[in-house]
Formats: sequence, C-alpha cells, structure tokens
Amino acid sequence: MARPIWTGTLSFGLLNVPIRLMSGERRNDLHFRMLDQRSNTPVRYERVNAETGEEVPWKDIVKAFEYQKGSYVVLEEEDIKNAASDAHETVEIDAFVDAGSIAPSYFEKPYILLPAKKAEKGYVLLRETLKKTGKIGIARVVIRTKEYLAAVMPQGDGLVLNILRYQSEIVDLSDYDLPDKAVTAYRISPREIEMAADLIQSMAADWSPGDYRDEFRDKLRGAIEKRLKSKGVRTTVDDDDDHTPENATTNVVDFMALLKKSLGAKTRTPAKTTPTEKMPVKKAANGKPATKKAAAKGGAKKAAPAKAAPAKAAPAKTVAKKNPARKGASRKAPTRRRAG
Repeated sequence: MARPIWTGTLSFGLLNVPIRLMSGERRNDLHFRMLDQRSNTPVRYERVNAETGEEVPWKDIVKAFEYQKGSYVVLEEEDIKNAASDAHETVEIDAFVDAGSIAPSYFEKPYILLPAKKAEKGYVLLRETLKKTGKIGIARVVIRTKEYLAAVMPQGDGLVLNILRYQSEIVDLSDYDLPDKAVTAYRISPREIEMAADLIQSMAADWSPGDYRDEFRDKLRGAIEKRLKSKGVRTTVDDDDDHTPENATTNVVDFMALLKKSLGAKTRTPAKTTPTEKMPVKKAANGKPATKKAAAKGGAKKAAPAKAAPAKAAPAKTVAKKNPARKGASRKAPTRRRAG
C-alpha cells in the first residue's frame, strides 16, 4: 500500500479528524535520457560556475533572487524557514462554499484524504454533511515547506483535497480580445443554435474516464518496444521509490458536543497535531543524501540537496553578476527544480 505524504488532522470548528494525506494522481509520462550519438553514452547535467566553467559542489550553492538584471539578493536558509507556516500537520478549513462556485481553472492537483485509525466517525460525518449541503471546504495546508490553498470535497466514499491556484495565478479572461458582443453581431441565427444543440445532444454520453487513453504514450511505448527488439541501445536504471513512514493517529471525541459548541461560539481552536515523521533520506555511495534516481553506469551524477546552512541573523547579501569569461570548455546550465 502507498505510504502517506504526511499524517495530521483535518480541522473545522472545534472538530479535529486525524487523517493521512495520500497522492491522488499517477504520472505515466515516459522519461528520456540524452545520449551522445557518437558513443551512445549518457550526457550529464552539471552545476557549473558561469565564470570559471568549474563544477560547483552543493555545499557552496545558495539561493538568491534576481531583483534586477545581473544583481541578486542572497537568502539564508533561515529566511525560507521563517516564511513557511507552522501548521505542517493540519488541514485547516476556513470556510464552506457552494461546490459549483469555483471555476475549473482554479483546480490544480488532487490528493486523497484517508481517516486515521479509529477516526472514521468524524471523517464520514464531514463527508456526508458536505454531500447533503452541496458545500466544499476551503482550507490551507502546508505540503513540505510551502503553504497552499485547497478545497476539501466529497467524492464517492472519500474526501479529496484539491490544491487550488491563487487568484493572482489565474489569467483574467478580460486580458484577451474575446468575442464579447451580442450573438446577433456574429450573424448567428436561432436555427444554427438549434442545430448545434441537436448535434451536441446526439453526441451526449455519460462520463466514463476509463474509455479514454493516452494514445500518444501508447504509440511511443510501442515504438520503444520495437526498438528494443531490433537494435535499440539498452541501459540499466535503478528505480528506487521514496517512502514516508506511516503514522496513524487516533482521536476519540464527543462529536455532538463539539458541533453544538462550534455553532454556539463560532470560534475555532488550533488543532492538536502529531509530529510528522520525516521521510527517510536515502544515502548515495559517497554518504551524501541523494534526491535523484540512480542512473546507469556512465550516466548522470547523483545530485544531492544542499545542506541546511546554520541559522544566521545577518542582513541580506547582494551580489552582482560578472561578465562571464569565455573559455574553451562548454557551458551547461543547471537543472531547474520546482520549489515546494
């Protein structure tokens, strides 16, 4: 069974429901490696100093923000930690809204909420109440180090937590030149609308996601298998999955009393949380923690995350980028990694 991303509580009013946060998506993308066609050996990604052309070890890499072209302000690890919310094990519901009031463009990524041991009553209570009222909960949740806006909604026998985009991340339709005049301005007749409606009705069907497949992926996989059977170059890649230890919590409470108290006081109390178990860090051969999957012999070097710098109270540093000296060695850009 899959391991939870973290364990904590789902909080609304004075009720705290112990939960486990599980991934709600399965990525089926085909990943490719770049090879040197002259020898069919993997091409490596390296962290290279733009001025000297030398590889930079992780311990010497810091995070910086480019506030103007060529000038950066360097952030300490403490700056990033202080920006993160303290509620790392709580899905705190702030409000309940109509299920159909959120535009589809706001939904980004689904997770599945599972009840912890002996927490089924509170879980089912919230699920059935959301179904009956046609509401969904708007919550805040911290995943790893970033705080997200999220929607808690019922789906079948479960509760789904869907990460929402903030309004600032959505492009307003008014930013584009859309056909916003009356229908008659585009010389569309009532008869044409009627015929289009008949066509849509004739193509109407029940939504069955299993009827649809990623045909591009299937064809590409077929091409890979065909190459393997002929003269395709084979490489061996170790496939190690990261796991988080499972830590189920319990919370036996008088739900009726808490519901009455929440309705009367209309206040919330911070949810009691249990410390999140940290994900076991896999070690590479050199003893450093590794973040990428091991590649084949002669493949990419394992990239290890930067060690956390000691907390400092020093002011922000600013540095200016020098004109890189041109050297004979080829320059390779570091791989960008998505935060959060």
